[in-house]
Amino acid sequence: MTQLDVRPRVGDTVSGVAEGDVRGKGLGKGSVGLVGSAVIGISTVAPVYCLTSTLGSTAGEVGVQMPAVFLAGFLPMLLVAFAYRELNKAMPDCGTSFTWTVKAFGPRIGWMCGWGLVIATIIVLSNLAGVATSYFWLLAGEITNNPSISALDDNKLVHIATCLTLIAAATAISYRGMTATKGVQYALVGLQLAVLAIFVAMAFQKASAGSFDTGLDFSWQWMNPFAVESMAAFTAGLSLSIFMYWGWDACLATNEETTGSAKTPGRASLIAMIVLVGSYLATGIAAQMAVGSGTSGLGLGNPETSDNVFAALAGPVMGPMLGILLFVAVLASATASLQTTFIPVARTVLAMSTYEALPPSYAKVHPRFKTPGRATVMAGVATGVFYTVMTLVSENVLTDTIFALGLMICFYYSLTAFACAWYFRKELRDSARDLFFKGVFPVLGGLLLATVFFKTLIDMWNPSYGSGSTVLGVGSVFIIGVGLLALGLVVMFVTERRSPAFFRGQVLTKSTPALVVED
Repeated sequence: MTQLDVRPRVGDTVSGVAEGDVRGKGLGKGSVGLVGSAVIGISTVAPVYCLTSTLGSTAGEVGVQMPAVFLAGFLPMLLVAFAYRELNKAMPDCGTSFTWTVKAFGPRIGWMCGWGLVIATIIVLSNLAGVATSYFWLLAGEITNNPSISALDDNKLVHIATCLTLIAAATAISYRGMTATKGVQYALVGLQLAVLAIFVAMAFQKASAGSFDTGLDFSWQWMNPFAVESMAAFTAGLSLSIFMYWGWDACLATNEETTGSAKTPGRASLIAMIVLVGSYLATGIAAQMAVGSGTSGLGLGNPETSDNVFAALAGPVMGPMLGILLFVAVLASATASLQTTFIPVARTVLAMSTYEALPPSYAKVHPRFKTPGRATVMAGVATGVFYTVMTLVSENVLTDTIFALGLMICFYYSLTAFACAWYFRKELRDSARDLFFKGVFPVLGGLLLATVFFKTLIDMWNPSYGSGSTVLGVGSVFIIGVGLLALGLVVMFVTERRSPAFFRGQVLTKSTPALVVED
């Protein structure tokens, strides 16, 4: 079927459309409600996957202060979420960070903000696909009680083929629209949260029974971030914590498809954040009480198991039968997030193309499914190529791209937060509410994330950061992180030669009226 081209032309005007109305791009209107939007936000974050991959690493960095670091990571995200909510009220556009920063700071800064979001998402998608693949074969081996089946994941050809199949399936579901996405997500998110609740309850039971020698008694000192031994350890733990919350803004990327587009996405994002911080705190405290945060045995900080905590704890905490449920939950979490993470990247690319910041072909939507079909397929292909190349080149390089992810997240989140305060700067004196929610809170959130960005940038220079790989004596994580941002500049300059109108500020400005496309 052909795609619908809804890209506006320079100079288009629309009468009778108030500032802040949805700029229609042909997406399916009213297909997502409050609950569906919140579920998409939770699913994109993938709480069970995040916990199994970062719970141990965070404990290894900050010890028993892990719950405090989870709270510390939640604070800047909450402050930035207020910025997203206020910007969405004024401009419910599926381009979110890209559109808003263009309107606040101009086309070049806005373009780079969009680039940061797109690259961060491609990295996450590839990692999610890899984790889902590993857990698929691990689960298959557990169910069949056949270690040789689990070992198939070590075969690069089998691993890559399985990974590409999962990426293709997730792309196909996202391509078919929000209705198909919602149905799958309700089941997968419900499953992973239910299994996580069972794990927490059984971990508390094991802790009270003193089942493990490494277990600890609860202490309120665990909630004190100032008790972390060093600033370097705190920053490393905070960077991991921020990654654990990344993705909640997918609620905002569906704003043009959400009922009550000006208010519902912002409310959904706050609901998602509360569910996430509650889940993380409960799991972190329960696991720490059960097995401790040490570096030996089942301790969360054990380097041999810290990159996949639930694989080590499933059997000891939940038993052999229920332990399989935890493997299922991790697979469901990674698979669900793999699907929904296509939403923000595809809609950001759609918006960038609509506003002439990318080639016009990506502004086309499917006439039946009302989705950015070409942008979705492009994201799937880019993810598959990226993961395949990185896996074949070096496992260390693939690992280091994940460490570089925190840089991208802090980059575009902080820019969006600052854009909120600057965009609403003339309204900050209107009321105390406007001052705090449009100014003070976003600036504080932006400053916190900017601090983490620059501190991480400095730490990345050290070859010991990440896998330990180096390029001419410089840490490979630094090369990858800075290199991806520099690549964005190159692509932007090439795009500017092909689409000069956008970069001259003739397409999208603060005063650009909304464009509504009739069905």
